[in-house]
Amino acid sequence: MTVYETDVPGVGKKFEVEIGGDERLVVLLHHDGKREVFHRPDSDTDAERLFTLDGQLAREVGAILQGAYFQPVETDNVGVPLGGAIIEWLDVGEGSPVVDKTLAESGVRTETGVSVIAIQRGAETVPNPGPTETIAAGDILVTLGTREEQSAAGSLVSDDG
Repeated sequence: MTVYETDVPGVGKKFEVEIGGDERLVVLLHHDGKREVFHRPDSDTDAERLFTLDGQLAREVGAILQGAYFQPVETDNVGVPLGGAIIEWLDVGEGSPVVDKTLAESGVRTETGVSVIAIQRGAETVPNPGPTETIAAGDILVTLGTREEQSAAGSLVSDDG
């Protein structure tokens, strides 16, 4: 990651952070404490202002981004107590090919290797659903499997399925 810092006479400092290819996040810190945040998709496009923050709010948002309130776990670099398995939550959209199919008919386990350990249906949770449980649009499938299996299950369950 590269960060470019530039003095902006009469305004303050500008920081540009490369976030992928030519794409950049631009932060303009004014002398009065105001922060403006811009997004520039590529070097041929003008930056679009996303939002403006005062100093106090900028510090609070910065603390959140830094992980001061919650420290996420980088799952690509961590061992888990389930061996190579992780738990994921897969949203079932209206256009998903598994809608109105039973778990057995959907092929979620046979085609991807994940186990559906629960279905969240609104406020109701169906724990350890059997093969005859029908999947509905709006359900959230709680699945257990390896990263590769989870990726395959996400592709199968997605609206693009």
